Amino acid sequence: MTTVDRSILHIHLHGLTPADTARYEQVLTLLRDITPAVQALPPDAVVIDITGARPYFGQSTEGLAHLVRLRITAHTGLHTTIGAGPNRGLAAMAAAVTPSGELRTIADDPAAIRAFLRPRPVGLLHGVGPATAKTLTLHGLHTIGNLADVPLLTLQRLLGISLGRALHEAAHGHDNRPVLAEPIAQSISAEHRFTTDELDSAQHHRALLALTGHLGAILRADRKAAEAIALTVRYADGSTTTRSRTLPEATAHTFLLTRTAYDLYATLSLQRARVRAISLRAQGLRAADEAPRQLTFDPDVDRSLAIEAVTDQARKRYGNDAIKPASLAHTPR
Repeated sequence: MTTVDRSILHIHLHGLTPADTARYEQVLTLLRDITPAVQALPPDAVVIDITGARPYFGQSTEGLAHLVRLRITAHTGLHTTIGAGPNRGLAAMAAAVTPSGELRTIADDPAAIRAFLRPRPVGLLHGVGPATAKTLTLHGLHTIGNLADVPLLTLQRLLGISLGRALHEAAHGHDNRPVLAEPIAQSISAEHRFTTDELDSAQHHRALLALTGHLGAILRADRKAAEAIALTVRYADGSTTTRSRTLPEATAHTFLLTRTAYDLYATLSLQRARVRAISLRAQGLRAADEAPRQLTFDPDVDRSLAIEAVTDQARKRYGNDAIKPASLAHTPR
């Protein structure tokens, strides 16, 4: 029995914001004409499995990726950066390190995969967040090659059994995650536009605080909890950067949303960047009573949740502006 090599494309769509849902849906429809295996990664990315589509179109992985790019640009005007590889992890990393508007293909060849992976920073691996990256670098594991050279049992003692095994597999180029053709999870978004292009990171943080407060209040009023949030920053030249992160637990609490939003902002390493607008999207909404709550021994979290319950009651009675954080007493620019 002949085994067909998998071909996965990770597509980044330039210029989309969380508010551009119509054009994003248009892209998904175009891609479903090529393959049914289309997984949405809103607001500006899509992953597709073209393994079965290659023989139908009589194209190589690279040839079909060029066709995808042409169709998206012709029908929507959007430009793309595409990473192609034999699995989702490699395709996503290829897209992440590819210059804007270009295509990079990683061949399904052990030597090519090793050559691509080994010099890359560990933070590019799926499942490595800031905390895990810090732990790894503190132990001298700065590159994926460093990580791949560590015995599995050593990595599991360092990171835990599940995460240690997952990163050991990822560092060797293995990723068995399927492309799931699921409907886009329900989400809500909010945007803050600065009156002038803003350089001050303190103003950026104030905008984030206002946005998470707004989203949290909506979620709690609707009895919803978000499983992830996405941060999009639009710069003075019109370009954008988007970062998203799955929350430790589905939540509607402003304190937890804000902490994650600040962490996402920190990953951008903005230094004197002129920011025109910041938007946040709460993703993967589910009924709040279906979201499990982890126990916490963090007094800051417990205190914030208690205060939040009181402020929600005050806002319900006296209006949304009745109580706000001291740092928002003056409207951000």
